[in-house]
Amino acid sequence: MLTCTAPVHSPRTLEDALATRAIHPFATVLAGGTDVMVYIEGGSLKPSALIDLWKIDVLRGICTSPAGTHIGALTTWTDIARCEALPAAFRDCARTVGAAQIQNRGTVGGNIVNASPAGDSLPMWLALDARFELRSWRGVRQVAAADFWLGYKRTALARDELLTAVIVPSSSPADHVRYRKVGTRLAQSISKVVLGLRVRLDEGVVHEARIAFGSVGPVPARALAVEAALLGKPLNEASVDAAVALLDITPLDDIRSTADYRNAVARRILRAELLSL
Repeated sequence: MLTCTAPVHSPRTLEDALATRAIHPFATVLAGGTDVMVYIEGGSLKPSALIDLWKIDVLRGICTSPAGTHIGALTTWTDIARCEALPAAFRDCARTVGAAQIQNRGTVGGNIVNASPAGDSLPMWLALDARFELRSWRGVRQVAAADFWLGYKRTALARDELLTAVIVPSSSPADHVRYRKVGTRLAQSISKVVLGLRVRLDEGVVHEARIAFGSVGPVPARALAVEAALLGKPLNEASVDAAVALLDITPLDDIRSTADYRNAVARRILRAELLSL
């Protein structure tokens, strides 16, 4: 077992956390710790300091309003799975994040900021048009999920900023949301392909489409050509097959899967989920 001797700062208020982050911009931020502790134990992360946010209760909770849903960054996956105000597909997503112990400790914010290409929730934030609230002593700003992940393990967070919340716009009764994760096992598996999908139908015709994949590139990404091909079309085998044929992803071969497998599976699950609507 490796020993970490880095100092740990444990602010109890958001104001203290922002002040600590400003003073220690290169410190590792600790939310639930389900990834960070593994990296430290494995020797791939040697933090100069840690900022533990776990005691800041204002960063927890889910609030809904006519404008949308506000999710605190320290909200756990167990909280998400139990929140009926969220789309059922997103609750399904929460239940795929590790085992119950991980869901009890792992946080929404940690999954987002960790920026793993295989992050279970990342395509869903794209499908839901989510915005991320970023705070520092300089102020607060919001960044669209589509603009947040810049590259492998790189995000739009400035060194002095913390992710404090996720804002999900209100949905329409015409919205159909789907989530699909493919892994080696049915549970406790790192994803090989993840799909987040939202389609708005008006009398059977696609009025809006958001389709996003994870684990098939360095960042989660929307399938823009597929979305555009679906607009104004009824969902049937002909329109779906034509749209799916435009899916353009370039996954890599790695220890979990091959590029050919990911390409084939991505197309199959996209076709299946679209036709299920």
